[in-house]
Amino acid sequence: MNTTTLLLAELKRRQFLKMMSAAGATGLGLSTLSSLNAAAQTAPDYKALVCLFMYGGNDGNNMLVPRELTEYNQYQRLRTNLALPRDSLLPIAPNNTGSFQYGLHPAMAGIQGLFNQGKATLIANVGPLAVPTTKAQWDARSVPLPDNLFSHSDQQAQWQSALVDQPSRSGWGGRMMERQLSSGIANCGYGVLSVAGSNLWETGDANLAAYKVSASGNFGFDFYNASGSDPLSLAISQTLAEQRPHLLESAWTDVVGRSIENQRILTQALGTSTLATVFPDTGLGRQLRMIARLVAARTQLGLPRQCFFCSVGGFDTHGDDQMQRQNELLGEISAAVTAFYAATSELGMANKVTLFSASDFGRTLQSNGKGSDHGWGNQHFCGGRRGERWRHCGQLSGFDLERPQRRWQWQMDPHHLGGSTRSHAGPLVWRGRGAQ
Repeated sequence: MNTTTLLLAELKRRQFLKMMSAAGATGLGLSTLSSLNAAAQTAPDYKALVCLFMYGGNDGNNMLVPRELTEYNQYQRLRTNLALPRDSLLPIAPNNTGSFQYGLHPAMAGIQGLFNQGKATLIANVGPLAVPTTKAQWDARSVPLPDNLFSHSDQQAQWQSALVDQPSRSGWGGRMMERQLSSGIANCGYGVLSVAGSNLWETGDANLAAYKVSASGNFGFDFYNASGSDPLSLAISQTLAEQRPHLLESAWTDVVGRSIENQRILTQALGTSTLATVFPDTGLGRQLRMIARLVAARTQLGLPRQCFFCSVGGFDTHGDDQMQRQNELLGEISAAVTAFYAATSELGMANKVTLFSASDFGRTLQSNGKGSDHGWGNQHFCGGRRGERWRHCGQLSGFDLERPQRRWQWQMDPHHLGGSTRSHAGPLVWRGRGAQ
């Protein structure tokens, strides 16, 4: 069949190619990011990125499905027990694919609504890629390939670092923030906030690392009052004030003291943020509610740019529970993301906050008899940020059963956008270059 090209609609071709030439084959390097610094420092407005990481490798083949009869029949024959019924798919009509029809997973009614309002984008068949690679080059191993394809830990690191040919020690979100926020700016450490623990994406290549915040809003030292006279507060204050000659003890005292001060600043900032939007009482719902509260506290923190990290696990679905498990997970994501968009609208920040999805890798088109196995290219979505201009990009691979049944077919080759490095270009241009 003829594959359907999903055109990149927002970025001007010249700007996109300029960004790509700077990014190069090794990812979002220092030369790319350093050019964003000056624009960010003088930017009068606030902008934030939210990374929603789906750990385990989401099967994007059932998240975005062709509804055209010929293409759907090919999908159904290939996926067998994993194929979704055609009449269960939630129809969407992209404005840049002619009359070609697609459907979203039936649990994603919220994302469907955002897409139909022009507030969400679908990105087809994207993944880590060193250089554009054909099937013949893959078979001959004649071009550089990402290290350890199909490995959970390695592909998670490559998505979060945008580096595919070397060990990952920093993430592209952290590297970007270190160049957008000067080291002397007040509250710089709150430029990268995580409600899902440690992550590589927010780790800078100098000093910046994610400040971890509980999704519940509870902090470890809520009971402590630096000016309090209760016995526990007095004991902690005395402990922190002691001079300790041992280097390890002195370092421990410094870390605890800084953590308490960071907690005080963040607690005060959050105390000024209120939201009427109701979020679902799920793990991701609570995470995104906290991120929305942190966005509401942006004025108190005084930062022009921020990155946030949240996550959902459980997508490593090799077994016969895949259909039920993915239905639950995508339903949780759709409901939470929809509430998050409503919250940013309530705050008047819907065009200032962009949420995008990421995952280890895609999964095989062909069923293993129960579930699907590790793949390569995948489908993702992006919400907010004037989505009406950024409807669909990427290229959805065909489901041609006549092609040799090789890993290339079953894994989906991320050939159109040139990999996850290029999928990050839009948010980078937006954050560093304003309206451009």
